[in-house]
Amino acid sequence: MSRDARWTALLDLLAEHGRLEVDDAALALNVSTATIRRDLDQLSEQQMLTRTRGGAVAHGVSYELPLRYRTARQASQKQRIGTAVAAIVTAGDVVGFTGGTTTTEVARALALRGDIAAAGTPGTGTTVGQPVLTVVTNALNIANELVIRPQIKIVVTGGVARPQSYELTGPLARGVLQEITLDIAVLGVDAIDPERGAYAHHEDEASINRLLAERAQRVVVAADASKFTKRAFARICGAETVDALITDDAIAPETIARFEDAGIAVTVV
Repeated sequence: MSRDARWTALLDLLAEHGRLEVDDAALALNVSTATIRRDLDQLSEQQMLTRTRGGAVAHGVSYELPLRYRTARQASQKQRIGTAVAAIVTAGDVVGFTGGTTTTEVARALALRGDIAAAGTPGTGTTVGQPVLTVVTNALNIANELVIRPQIKIVVTGGVARPQSYELTGPLARGVLQEITLDIAVLGVDAIDPERGAYAHHEDEASINRLLAERAQRVVVAADASKFTKRAFARICGAETVDALITDDAIAPETIARFEDAGIAVTVV
C-alpha cells in the first residue's frame, strides 16, 4: 500500500471513529506499527490530526478531511447522484454550486450531458461558442474543471480560499452572491437531517452556502447516504428551504419517509 493510500485510509478511519490506536490501525491496514506511527507523526505535522500516546484523535466536532482525501469515498454513489442531479438542469438555467466531492460530480456530469456538450457546435442550431448554461460557484476546483467548456459560462465568487475544500468564503464571496439570482442551487453538505436541516463543518462555508440557497428558486441537496448519520457544526439552512434531495440506495426507507414528511422530494439512485 502506498503512503497516500495509507494516509487516506487512516483519515477515513479517524473521521469515522474520532480516535485511532496504532495497533488497531496497523491491523486494519496490514502494515507495521512503526509505519503507522510514522504516518501519524507526518499527518500531525500537517495539522490533519492530533497525536496522542498510542494513537491519534480528530481535531474536534468541526473535523473534516481535506477534499483531496475525500474524493474516493462513496465514489460510485456520488457519480450516480451527479448524473441524476445534472439531468434536472435545463439548458439556459443559472445553476449555483457549493464545493464538495458530490457537487463536483454533478458539475462533471453536467458538462458531459449530451445536449449541453454538443451545444454550440455546427449543426446543433446554436451559435458556435455561445454558452447555453451559466454556472455560479465559490468552488475553485469546479470552476477549474468547467472553465474549458465554451458552452458553459462560469461565474466565480471572490473570497478567501479554504485549502480543505477549495471554497471561497468571506465578504467578497457574499458581495457577488447578493447581486445575482439562480434557477437552481446545488448544495453539498456534511450532514443533513429532516428536522434540523443541512449542515457544514465550517461556519464560513455554511454562511456562503446559505446565501447561495437564498438566491435560488429551487434548492437541491446532493448527498450520499452517509450524510444522514453524521453531525456537523454549522447550519446551512433549515429543511424547509430544501426542495429536493438526491441520494443513493443505501438510504433507509424510514429516512426517506422522514424527509418526505418534511416536504422534501427524495430521489434515490
